[in-house]
Parts: sequence; structure tokens; C-alpha cells
Amino acid sequence: MKRTVVVLADGVEECEALLVVDILRRAKIDVVTASVTGRLDILSSHGDRFRADALAEDVDFDGAALLVLPGGLPGTTHLAESALVREQCLAFAENRLLAAICAAPSVLAGLGLLDGKPATCHPAFEGKMGKAILSGANVSVAGNIITGRGLGAAIPFAFALLRALGLAQAAADIAGAIGFVPSARPGE
Repeated sequence: MKRTVVVLADGVEECEALLVVDILRRAKIDVVTASVTGRLDILSSHGDRFRADALAEDVDFDGAALLVLPGGLPGTTHLAESALVREQCLAFAENRLLAAICAAPSVLAGLGLLDGKPATCHPAFEGKMGKAILSGANVSVAGNIITGRGLGAAIPFAFALLRALGLAQAAADIAGAIGFVPSARPGE
């Protein structure tokens, strides 16, 4: 079971969402983009318009192995306000993969899911990370929860998701195919 749901709201950081979707789909992952707005059309944080695959209320979350929350403002605020997103984050945290990038790890922190765990987020949101242990890395993995620092970390974040799904070779192959060279700096 490698199906992934990426939840979207108006104000999403489009590159954080779409880079992750693109890399996972290159690895042949069944990715569903799910709108929590009640409509399929999404307006990104930078005014780009695109269309989600489905309305979140129509998605079979039980059949997914990974839930991803992209950041952006006010997208992260809308995700935090969504009862469906909160419910699914709690469900995925129990025994499936849960991931968030940029501002969105604050949604997980608000639910207490990062308490005592290493995590990362956009520096502007570090004060909203509750009892998380801030790593400052581009990507932090704490068991089944993966967090990313921001847009600059979207590609390594997506590769971390593939590795968590047991697809390390696919991550390496895609990195080569897209010309991605990992940072030589520790923790990235």
C-alpha cells in the first residue's frame, strides 16, 4: 500500500505541494491531491490556480500509506482549521506515514504529535512548534513522522518520503534523472 494523499487548501505553497506530487508520481506512487476547500479549484499563496484531483471528503484515507501537508499561508491556517485534516493527522500518526513541510508542521505540533520528537519547519514558525525538538535540518524523520523546513527542502523532503515508503532506489534513480545533487552540509 503506497497510496499517498496530499491535502490542499487555498493559500498553499504551490511548489511544496507540486514538487512532492511530481516526485512521488515519478516513482509510480498513486498520489491523490485532495482539496479541503469544498471545491476542486485551488488558489495558491502566490496567485497560481490549479485543480485538485478530488474533494477531501470524497477520498478514501483508510487506503493510503502517507498523508502530506504542504505549507504556505494562509494554506496552513486553513489546514489547521479543517476538522477532517486534524482527524486524519491523528489517525495517520498512529501507524502510517505522516508528513508536513514549511509552516504545516505547526499543524502537527498543535495536535501534540511532535511533542518530544525531532522536527523542522520554516524558521518563522519555530515558535509554533510546541514541545517539538527543533532540529534545524532541511528534513527530520521521527519514526513515522517526517517534517521539512520549507520550499528549499521540498526535493529532499520528497526523497525522504520515498525512502520512508521503502523506495530508496527509486529516490536515487529520480535524483539522478532530475540532476539533483544533495547538499554536502550536515543535516541536509
